[in-house]
Amino acid sequence: MKILAIGRNYAAHIEELNNERPEEPVIFTKPETALLQKNAPFYYPDFTKNIHYEVEILLRICKHGKYIDKRFAGNYFDAVGIGIDFTARDLQDKAKSGGLPWDLAKGFNGSAPISGFIDKNNLGDIKNLNFSLKLDGELKQHGNTSLMLFSFEEIIAYISKFIMLKKGDIIFTGTPHGVGPVAIGNKLEAFIEDEKLLEVEIK
Repeated sequence: MKILAIGRNYAAHIEELNNERPEEPVIFTKPETALLQKNAPFYYPDFTKNIHYEVEILLRICKHGKYIDKRFAGNYFDAVGIGIDFTARDLQDKAKSGGLPWDLAKGFNGSAPISGFIDKNNLGDIKNLNFSLKLDGELKQHGNTSLMLFSFEEIIAYISKFIMLKKGDIIFTGTPHGVGPVAIGNKLEAFIEDEKLLEVEIK
C-alpha cells in the first residue's frame, strides 16, 4: 500500500500560498507510517513549530493499473474517504526556498489521518461533493470536488503513467482554501457533506 497526494489542485489554495498554477498534477508521496487511523490522536512533534491542516478527499484504488486511459480511470477506485494532510509548513518553506524536496515536511509520522471509506456508489454525484473541516467547532475549510483543477480521472490517469497503482493504494486529491496552523489542545473534525467521518485531537 502506498499514499500518493496531489498538491495545488484548488485555485483558491494556490493563491493563498502564492504558488504557481500547475499545468500538470503536482505529485508527492507519504510513507505508510504517516497513516493515522480510527480517530487516533496526533502528537505534535518537536522538529517543527508550524504544522498546518489540509483537508482532502481520498480515493481508494481497487485494482492494479498502469498507463490507465482517462476514460476508464473511474473503474480503478471504488471508495471515497476524507483525510488531513498535515504539513510542517516551516520545513516545507525552507525546502522550497532551496529548491529541495518536501518529503520531511509532508511525510512525518502521523501526518496522514484518514477516515474509513464509503462506497462511491453511495455518495451520489462525486464530481459535486462537498467536504469541510472544523477546528474546535469553527468551520475553517470548505471545498467541492467540482472545483478541482484536475479531476479524479485525470489524477489517476496521470499518476499511472509513472507509478503503477495497486489495490489498496490511497490518493489524497488536494486541499481547498483555508489551511492554517494547529496547536496542542485543538480538535479537528472532517466532513463529507454533513456526515462527520474523521476526528483528530492534537496532543
